[in-house]
Amino acid sequence: MARGFLIILFYIGAFIVILFAAAGRLNWGMGWTTVGIRTVISLTALFLVDPELVEERSQIGPGIKHWDMVLASLSLLFVYPFTLAVARLDAGRFGWSPSFHWAVQAAALVVFALGNGLALWAALSNRYFSTFVRLQEDRGQAVVREGPYRFIRHPGYAGIIAAALALPIALGSLWALIPAVIGTGGFVLRTFLEDKTLSKELMGYEEYARQVRYRLMPGIW
Repeated sequence: MARGFLIILFYIGAFIVILFAAAGRLNWGMGWTTVGIRTVISLTALFLVDPELVEERSQIGPGIKHWDMVLASLSLLFVYPFTLAVARLDAGRFGWSPSFHWAVQAAALVVFALGNGLALWAALSNRYFSTFVRLQEDRGQAVVREGPYRFIRHPGYAGIIAAALALPIALGSLWALIPAVIGTGGFVLRTFLEDKTLSKELMGYEEYARQVRYRLMPGIW
């Protein structure tokens, strides 16, 4: 628990530094609101997620797919540090983007919160919610059908993608959509590759895929 709390402190601290260091000011309401949402989600995960899963996510287990380590790392760089850095320079200091109506930013903020909530729900429902793709034979991995997995096969990715695309709008930066779109494109590719991996290596997954047809968005894909 203590280690997890320290990790969260470091993560939230980095989030704040990236958002505000180059913004040139601290009185940025939307910036602090996004920090607050991430803090609440992170602390909720710390107290509710299975401790065994926390341990799994904090290490590199056997059989990890090295292509996913590379793809995940690059995707996350674009989704958070790069997106936040562009947003802080744009909306936080230089004002490159046109002004957004407050209702548009508020709606994006709701999507950001719901996306993070969906990712958390997926982690709470799936004790095999590993950081990187691997068949967890050492943990007796089986197909998960509970929670959001009843509706789509990769709700964790769906939540991350929704939150990442909403974040630039919530912060008032069109330019920050560029790294956000690049990063979420990486998560879409991860979804496709992980789905193929699970179909080949995880017993019962092909049957589950026939029952739950869509990977990320019901009715589309």
